[in-house]
This record gives sequence, C-alpha cells and structure tokens, in this order.
Amino acid sequence: MTAIPEGYREDAKGNLVPISKIKEIDLMRDNLVNEIVLEAIELHELIKAYKDNVFGNIAAFVQISGEQYGAKLGGNKGNVTLTSYDGRYKIQRAYAENLVFDERLQAAKHLIDECINRWAEGINDNIRVLVNGAFEVDKEGKISTTKVLSLRQHKIEDRDWHQAMDAISDSLRVAGTKAYVRIYKRVGDSDEYTPISLDIASV
Repeated sequence: MTAIPEGYREDAKGNLVPISKIKEIDLMRDNLVNEIVLEAIELHELIKAYKDNVFGNIAAFVQISGEQYGAKLGGNKGNVTLTSYDGRYKIQRAYAENLVFDERLQAAKHLIDECINRWAEGINDNIRVLVNGAFEVDKEGKISTTKVLSLRQHKIEDRDWHQAMDAISDSLRVAGTKAYVRIYKRVGDSDEYTPISLDIASV
C-alpha cells in the first residue's frame, strides 16, 4: 500500500486530494467512520481469540473428563453442555451440519410434477402451492432444505410420490459442519436460562 503524503487524503477513486480542499463535514465523517471501523477490527480479533480459546478449553476439559474413566474422547467433536457448580451458568458446544441437495433433487421435482399433473383433477390447490413453494430459491439462489424435507411429512399413497421422496432423501448430503458455542445465565432462581449474546445487534 502506497503511503499517503502528509496533508492529503485519498478519495474513493484513488485520487490524492489536499485536506484543505475537503469540506469539514466530509473530514468529520471520514474520521468517525475510520474510528468506528478500527475499534470494530480490534473487537473482531478479540472475539476470534476468545472463541478459539473457548473451543480449546472445552475440548481439553472433555478429554480430561473422559480420561477419568479411561476413555480417550478426543475432546473436539460432538455436542456437549457444561454447567457451573451452582447451576447459574451453562455453556453449550454444538455442531450443526450444512445440508445441501445434489442433482437428484431435480429428479424428485420431475416425479412430483408428474404426480401433480396426473392428479390435476380434484387436486388440493394447497398441495400444489406447497410443492412449488418448497422448490423456490432464495435471494442467494439456494433451495430451503427445511421446506423440501417437509414434503416427506405428507401421507400420500402413490408409487411415484414415494419414489420422489426417496430421491429427495438420497440427494441430501452434508456439505460441511459448523461449530457453535452458546453461553447462558440462569434467570433468578428459575429453571430458565437466557443467552449471553455476543451479537452486536442484540446487545
């Protein structure tokens, strides 16, 4: 990155502009934005270090706990809940699988369309809307796994429908796993726990 000469600011197009030529309100805005962003970057690094430390400590504890019974658990996989001795705090480590569909989902959609066309007379319009809605893509071009999988809940006695449901099941695969840590504190003396949020939008 090229050093910016003293007395200048670089604009959005990469041009060097003398500070004396920049409006005071624009300089104030620039200073504010840079101040907030630099603090956010520092906080981001702190949270990342904290997260790494939490996962490492939980994994180490799970391993130590398992060794009390002669079991080597590895410590870094699987869901686990840890509670403080007084029950006031609770920590949950959870792993969520990212489920996606492969090309066989198109075969399932084709089979379902054939069913709908065959049932055209007397078909419940709600079923048609439900099916079409399940295969709609979101703004990112992704199909909702929840909506598609919900089709399997319908008790429809039809060979092609069952074949389509099998195709949906076969097309489902795990694209990756994401780990989460959720931290809770107990509400008074109740059995309820409320999350300690680290999400800036909910603080």
